[in-house]
Amino acid sequence: MITKIPKTISEARDMFASGELTPTQLVEHYISVIKEKDAEINAVLEIFEDAKTAAKVADRNIREGKPRELEGIPFLIKDNILYKGHIASAASLMLQKHVAAYNSTTLDLILREGAIVLGRTNMDDAALGSSGESSAFGPTKNPVDMERVPGGTSSGSAAALAAGMCLVALGTDTGGSVRQPASFCGVFGMKGTYGIYSRSGIIAAASSLEGPGILANSAEDVLTIHKIVAQADPLDNTSIPNYIREEFSKNENISSSKKVIGYPKEYLEAEGLNREVKENFFNKLEDLKKKGYEVREISFDTLKYSISTYYIINVAEVSTNLSRLDGLRYGGGEVRDVKNYQELFAKNRGNFFGKEIKRRIMIGSYVLSHGYYDAYYGKALLLRDMMKQEFGEVFKNIDFLAMPTAPTTAWKFGEIKDPLSLYLEDIFTVPANLAGIPAISIPNGVDTNNMPIGFQLLAPYMADEKLLEFVKNI
Repeated sequence: MITKIPKTISEARDMFASGELTPTQLVEHYISVIKEKDAEINAVLEIFEDAKTAAKVADRNIREGKPRELEGIPFLIKDNILYKGHIASAASLMLQKHVAAYNSTTLDLILREGAIVLGRTNMDDAALGSSGESSAFGPTKNPVDMERVPGGTSSGSAAALAAGMCLVALGTDTGGSVRQPASFCGVFGMKGTYGIYSRSGIIAAASSLEGPGILANSAEDVLTIHKIVAQADPLDNTSIPNYIREEFSKNENISSSKKVIGYPKEYLEAEGLNREVKENFFNKLEDLKKKGYEVREISFDTLKYSISTYYIINVAEVSTNLSRLDGLRYGGGEVRDVKNYQELFAKNRGNFFGKEIKRRIMIGSYVLSHGYYDAYYGKALLLRDMMKQEFGEVFKNIDFLAMPTAPTTAWKFGEIKDPLSLYLEDIFTVPANLAGIPAISIPNGVDTNNMPIGFQLLAPYMADEKLLEFVKNI
């Protein structure tokens, strides 16, 4: 019987080193919690049986005094992250039988350091959604309140972590898919600078926006994982090369001097920002002032175009990426009783794609079509470039940009039915993805319904460690 469960990586390491706990005991504990709680929460799609074998290896390495950086630390991974020999379905019927042929690079890096993968987590179908409701295998529930959504698309990773089913979880973030569920479930959620974590072995949705993300119980744990997975990868042509990393590393100043935090006043007047979330945000700014940090109101002209810009780029790239899923490859689909390719194509994509996937494919095909490409997609790309430039100017005068993570706390299932209203939930998270900069959601209290509220900080390009060091101290 385990008398104490570690909350952080450092706690687990200390308990392993003292002999108070073994990786096998911790793995068995988390598996028992999953089996006990997950029938209701539906956060974990599959427990991997080889986790117990990996735990025995970790036991031996610790016993022999040869522990690696993450020796025996139990993880859960989002169902769109490839793990060789295991199903990676992206919670989609189209990929329900897809067995990964290789490891994603991000996963490979943590496995080399002794991490143990307990299983794969539920998510919005094909990583498209903002609530955790669109999974082909049923919605995930928020462990804080089972009548409410956990956020999405990394719904299972956030919910499982909050429910005590793992010590750390990996997700992916395309427009807030790690930070928003982290906010709704009351944990830390980080997306890095675009290209700082490898995208190799991630089932793609919107390639120029997405990347792996980290969910944990502390900023220190996020930083620990970040340092391990922030590696250049020749398998990913969007990975930031080493010479650029080295150049930014020379210029990176992670000093203890008081930082300047800006916030976009006009953007916080956005329709739909919940009163309690807004009050919570400004209370946090006041708290930072009391700690000696300078808080500065700034103007940011291009932020108001974020949602429209993001969803044009997103649907265009989704339409292109998902065109490869025809039911003939990657372990999904149905090939019986069809007379020709057109019939097979219509049958598979009609039956195995969910409503949100179909919606985005159709809109994406439209914005990429002849006669509309320049009017929509071309303009969206120009706006994104303008936004990146304005972020560069803004960060000349401040260290970090603060915003709420989401305009609301977790809503009850079925409360938001209109897709456009659901898209507006991403208003504060998509700017970081468009600009390709790091951002983190920090737990910041609860509302009157006892639902968690997230406080978000954005940092300049490649200032990921500077951001995490700052968050550790606030």
